[in-house]
Amino acid sequence: MAETAKKENAVVRFGKRVAKFVRDCKGEVKKIVWPTPKAVFRNMAVVLVTMIVLGIFIFLLDTVFMNLLGLFMEISG
Repeated sequence: MAETAKKENAVVRFGKRVAKFVRDCKGEVKKIVWPTPKAVFRNMAVVLVTMIVLGIFIFLLDTVFMNLLGLFMEISG
């Protein structure tokens, strides 16, 4: 007589997949290397300086273009 493998029902298979997913997630979280507070503040400073420089640049471009548009509107009107 051939031995037949008993097939697990859907609930058991789903439970095993969920358990494997949770184990894999825990393993991946353990691999994360968190930055030091010093590195976070250094990166934050770089971002803030970049934002300020770009903001000033966009403000200057906007001012120049608005003045040119105003000058053009006076000439043509």
